[in-house]
Amino acid sequence: MGEMEEVDVDHITTDIPPQKCPLVCDSASHACVDRENNPLTGPVFKNPVCKVYRFQTMDSKWMLVREQMEECTLSFSVPRQLLSLYIHEDMNRVQDLRELGELSPHWDNLRKEVMARYGGIIGYYQETLAELDKITGRSFKPSCCKAQKSLEFIPINLHTQRMRVTCPRKTDAFYDIVTVGAPAAHFQGFKCGGLQRLLSRYEAEKKSFSTAYQCIYYSPEHTAKAQEVLSTVSLLQPLITSSADQLLQAAQERSSTGLKDVLKKLSDKTEQFVHTLKDELVKSALLALHAAQPGYVSKNQKPSPAQAGQHQGHVHQCGEQNPSPVQGLPGHSPATSVPESTAMCNNVDGSQTTTKGEGGTLKHQDSIPHHKEYDEEEWDRVWANVAKCLNCVIAMVDKLQEEDNNRQEPVPEQQLADVITSHNPGDWKEQLCPLVTRLKDCVMEVVEKAKRAMTFVLLQEAACSIPQGFLLQQRRDVVFSQALAALACGFVMRLYAGMEDKGFLRQLHLVGLVAQFESLLSTYSEEIGMLEDMEVGISDLQRVVFKITEAKTDDLSDLQPLVCGRRDHFTVEVPLPRLVFQTLPEEIKEGKPLHVFPVLFNVGINEQQTIAERFGDISLQERINQKNFEMLEAYYKSLSEKVPLECLPCFQTQTDVKELLETLGQNVVTKKRKNVEILWIAGSICRRLNGIRFTSCKSAKDRTSMSVTLEQCALLRDEHQLSKDCFIRALDCMRREGCRIENVQKNIKCRKYAFNMLQLMAFPKCYRPPEGTYGKVDS
Repeated sequence: MGEMEEVDVDHITTDIPPQKCPLVCDSASHACVDRENNPLTGPVFKNPVCKVYRFQTMDSKWMLVREQMEECTLSFSVPRQLLSLYIHEDMNRVQDLRELGELSPHWDNLRKEVMARYGGIIGYYQETLAELDKITGRSFKPSCCKAQKSLEFIPINLHTQRMRVTCPRKTDAFYDIVTVGAPAAHFQGFKCGGLQRLLSRYEAEKKSFSTAYQCIYYSPEHTAKAQEVLSTVSLLQPLITSSADQLLQAAQERSSTGLKDVLKKLSDKTEQFVHTLKDELVKSALLALHAAQPGYVSKNQKPSPAQAGQHQGHVHQCGEQNPSPVQGLPGHSPATSVPESTAMCNNVDGSQTTTKGEGGTLKHQDSIPHHKEYDEEEWDRVWANVAKCLNCVIAMVDKLQEEDNNRQEPVPEQQLADVITSHNPGDWKEQLCPLVTRLKDCVMEVVEKAKRAMTFVLLQEAACSIPQGFLLQQRRDVVFSQALAALACGFVMRLYAGMEDKGFLRQLHLVGLVAQFESLLSTYSEEIGMLEDMEVGISDLQRVVFKITEAKTDDLSDLQPLVCGRRDHFTVEVPLPRLVFQTLPEEIKEGKPLHVFPVLFNVGINEQQTIAERFGDISLQERINQKNFEMLEAYYKSLSEKVPLECLPCFQTQTDVKELLETLGQNVVTKKRKNVEILWIAGSICRRLNGIRFTSCKSAKDRTSMSVTLEQCALLRDEHQLSKDCFIRALDCMRREGCRIENVQKNIKCRKYAFNMLQLMAFPKCYRPPEGTYGKVDS
């Protein structure tokens, strides 16, 4: 019991006396080397540390257990790629703002201020990227560097850990987990809380900012919609153009099958394009943009004497020729005025453009130029033209195919000669070309208008956000970068492990994977800010999808995952060697987006959590656990509807997922101090659902080590009949001699967990390390 082999890998040494760990196996070092040379692990995982144990089972036999901990190159490569994407996105945003055209002095000044803010972020990100590019050879950030400015985008202490179990007359089993410090903005600090609190406060204050800056208040949903429209039209427009060109090529080749296939693709993309723009936000934003131009004039009617009297002493700031009540716009009755949001955006230059005339009437200043009145129905016509043009293309293709079918039917010789004479090989393309060209022109016109409208929405959002919104975006970028690096690491590890599991691959493309993050942060002092950051960062991972691609070559550099996209939607492409890629299901090979469903459960276990439970507030933890339980439950419901239960892994413990979910739900609502059963049950559910397991604390070093070793021993007991009498001794052995103490050594150059006796008294008993392995250390 507790015998183990210690393997010295990559210059990681140990000062444990040999007599404490007699060698029982010579294979561990070879196993580490073999894994490092494996083409499916070499490009991403490196610097393995291996430990091998021999434990006794309940039937007095022996099991062999091997721990393997590795660093992940994605710790640095994902943040570098994200920084490049952030810079590119913000530079495009600045260019879009320039292309808004001439604006009134008020809006032009705001635009300049917003562009200056973007310039500051771009410069800071470029400096950070340059600093990261100087770093070579490193593949993890130690906990002692968590608040280092140049490394703030890098996840803290990101490692993978695998436990492989070999038992007599049984197939080997392995259990994976990813450990990482809580994604949080340590350099920026937590004096005012974390993202969840800061964003809530910011949204509440933004309405008053919008009034001060004379902007329309846009909710987070409107802002997200504007970003979605910009992203979608930018993606679809080139696809529509490409499909239209392919349609003309098929017409030139007179290929009926080709026409049919390309037309379907063109129709799908165009309909998606039209549907995306079927939103009142685009229409109202175009009106707001028009109102922000110099000398804007709205449609007005002459005031009646009563109306004129009502307006005495009022000053209009929208440059109207006649400040009487606004005439009905298309779709409105003549007696109605511009909606409230439009009235707000009409205050565009902050100056008085009317003066009081004789008799109390208002007279417009001659200095304001007269502009063409805005036609609100113009957008409806332009937008509808796309669908009309598509219908014309479809009708023409149908006509051409019908004529082609008629020619293939038996006809008298003279009629056949007439048909051949009247249809030369270029007819199809010549007849389609004007319609296709018109469709592309209409799409471009719509893209231009929609892009300007949504850019103006985001300008108003940014103008109301100065400077707090930009600081929050930077914080969110930092936290998301750390979270995405961890998720990508876990996804790649899970994919590599499941390449031969047909049920797993089926689940992957039909539903997606659950990614369960376990957090041990307290809800007190600075750690509550870390948890608020982590909650938003994990939630933002819902904007990420994965795609599996075929690597250009089998060279290790071509097998590195790639990140593309923009803040509202990122795609992580995972290249596989050609021979491996060919074994995948067709849906995955065709590039189907693979979804991940992140959930977060938190239970604080240290002495600060004791204070929070007795004298503070744990509502944040309760809300997080309840919300994420509902998300996990919804994922299981979707999974059970689409994937047969046979696709899920088998466990020795017969408790099914549905029963575990019911137990988890009861624990989430139970008022119980340090209810770590929530974490145990959530982890068990995740493994039964083929999910990706993550464990975090502040630095993924001390509390995380206690959790990981506890989970490993629980799996040995429940799944591999570890003798109950040996459970505590096995747990102490792993904590004293295993990979986790090596992790501590890597981080702080000391082989002691950073606990003192007072702290440990507050820990649940099963989270306390053995004597002699702890002491207060600066970390």
